Amino acid sequence: MAVEGFFENKKQPVEVKIGELTPQSKAVNVTAKVVSKSEVRDIPMGRDGSAHKVCDALVGDETGVVYLTLWDDNIEKVNENDTIRVENGYVTLFKGNMRLNIGKYGKLEPAAAPIEGEVNKENNVSSKTYEQERRPFRRGGRGFGGRDRRGGGYGGGRDRRGGGGFRDRRF
Repeated sequence: MAVEGFFENKKQPVEVKIGELTPQSKAVNVTAKVVSKSEVRDIPMGRDGSAHKVCDALVGDETGVVYLTLWDDNIEKVNENDTIRVENGYVTLFKGNMRLNIGKYGKLEPAAAPIEGEVNKENNVSSKTYEQERRPFRRGGRGFGGRDRRGGGYGGGRDRRGGGGFRDRRF
């Protein structure tokens, strides 16, 4: 299988200011000053329920501020009044509010030069609420309404001739 052209559609990161971020922002490079950092929370994630640490940092520049979501090892890399650089970041909506994320393909590091001047705390782009598109219902798997390979599952594989229960009828 040829892989030529496979990575050609990959979007190159662009340099943006905090005030220019939108809910559709992807592949963005941002240099910002850390205004504040929330308490670290432990939350269970993944299939195994293993605990991960998460923290929100309010970061900004002269155009505005946004919440940056920090996971696990990235939490210790950020302290108040530091100037940081997020490369290949993206924006998601959490409860309708924008959050800047680093993600698997992004990078967080100290900025080459500190931001001089004041951070515009009046324009908090994370405080604006946006309509979130509802995720489409995914069929399949072994959840309610889905079917496994045999056509069984929870309710999806019942015989149409009546009867109840969760087993396939065999005549």
